[in-house]
Amino acid sequence: MQYIDMLYRLAISLWAGGNAIFTLMLTPILFKTESRDVAGRIVGNLFPGYFRWGVACGVIALICRLSSRGFNFKLPVIVLVIMLAVTCFQALYVEPKAAELKRQIVSFETTSKDHPLRKEFSKLHGVSAVCNLGVLAGGVLLVVLP
Repeated sequence: MQYIDMLYRLAISLWAGGNAIFTLMLTPILFKTESRDVAGRIVGNLFPGYFRWGVACGVIALICRLSSRGFNFKLPVIVLVIMLAVTCFQALYVEPKAAELKRQIVSFETTSKDHPLRKEFSKLHGVSAVCNLGVLAGGVLLVVLP
């Protein structure tokens, strides 16, 4: 059982660490050093793999947690299920919808912030940011919980 617990912690750490690097370091650097359109295109190209990574780590972590500790739904399992659900929501709904909106917006640099497509994109971006921070917080919590 020790190896399953190690794999569980590794999956959570890789998930939360990847989230932290992407959210707190990579994305801000890209938007600081590149034009808004270029940075947005780069980040948009990374998102599908980023969310697949999160789902894969979440599934591995959930399987490990349940197989090593059984089906008692204590706080770590509840947090993990919520994180996984949020990541799936981002992967299957938010990201594809945002990608479609980005295809319709010729340029974020020249399209007014009041444009309906930009407004809709901004709402999705806000939802995604809250989801990302929630998953990161959950990951940090799971790293420190027994």
